[in-house]
Amino acid sequence: MVLNGIDNIDRYAGLFQGKRLGLITSPTGLASDLTPTIEILNDRFHLAALFSPEHGVRGDQAAGAYVDRYLDPITGVPVHSLYRKDSKRLTPEMLDEVDIVVYDIQDVGVRYYTFIYTMLYALEDCARAGKPFVVLDRVDPLDGVTVEGNVLKDDYRSFVGNYPLCVRYGLTAGEVAAMANDRMGWNAELHVVRCEGWERSMRYPETGRLWIPPSLGVPRYETALLYVGTCLFEGTNLSEGRGTSFPFEVIGAPFIRAEELAADMNRKGLDGVVFRPVHFQPTTSKFRGEHCGGVQLHVTDDRALRPLDVGVTLLFEIRDRYEEFAFLPPVRENGRPFIDLLGGDRMYRDPDATAETLLERFREESAAFAEAKRPYHLY
Repeated sequence: MVLNGIDNIDRYAGLFQGKRLGLITSPTGLASDLTPTIEILNDRFHLAALFSPEHGVRGDQAAGAYVDRYLDPITGVPVHSLYRKDSKRLTPEMLDEVDIVVYDIQDVGVRYYTFIYTMLYALEDCARAGKPFVVLDRVDPLDGVTVEGNVLKDDYRSFVGNYPLCVRYGLTAGEVAAMANDRMGWNAELHVVRCEGWERSMRYPETGRLWIPPSLGVPRYETALLYVGTCLFEGTNLSEGRGTSFPFEVIGAPFIRAEELAADMNRKGLDGVVFRPVHFQPTTSKFRGEHCGGVQLHVTDDRALRPLDVGVTLLFEIRDRYEEFAFLPPVRENGRPFIDLLGGDRMYRDPDATAETLLERFREESAAFAEAKRPYHLY
């Protein structure tokens, strides 16, 4: 079995002895025997504070829900939210309670997934405060080799993309932290407690570890893989499957003709995936309680599949076929449409853009990023 950083904690005990620890974690913060990192650090060291990302340290908060300060009911340790309406950063008052900040959350290796920015914000905050930062590293479930998509542009930075990463970046959280710390010039005192037994070509099913959903929207490994491409539909007026048993695996809307769309997509012969016509009624989110037609994406070969290619191809097929299709407007006055934030650019809304032109551009940018990230590989 591949070991994550928390499984190797005893080798790094000197980092933690005699220190007041602050831990950023979630339900994926587990050792290989499923003991929570919260309990391990609380039992062996001095856990002084917990810092909660989106969904909460115990995973009991809904997507997008804001939480306030409270006491963890199991350990009694105070919990401070890093997902507040007015800020998602560590405050000086929070940092005064700890000597060192520890991060342990399973990433999915995709730029839109917000936990990585919780980590990077905290790393920058610790650099400013002169506090050491420790990443208990975890494997990239989609492998550490494959890179897909464009690099986020500075004008499109947000909490769904706040560092110039490719969409699928092929790095562990510890490697992302090392790359950002160096290239952004933060110069934080960064320590990475490394994984053991993981090779860059490995994907999650090869690690021997149980899949613990990083959030309710990513219940399975296949969901995480498809999320690379299907998350783009969050910026459109189509359901991305929230409120169904298959979020990010089902795409649809009341105006979609399911059988027709599935047949058209299957004729494209995209590697590693087949499309099945589906009819569904979401219980939450877009089109709650309404009948939708659409497609379910089934992964047939996770090595052959290029999920961003699939997501982009599906998006443009629907854009060109259905006049009801639309990109969602900005949620704030003078803000950017969500598709721009997800895309890291406004390219998806370019009326002259095609799937082919975008994917060709993506291949060039991802190849350059693959070279740029290489010096930061720890495995």
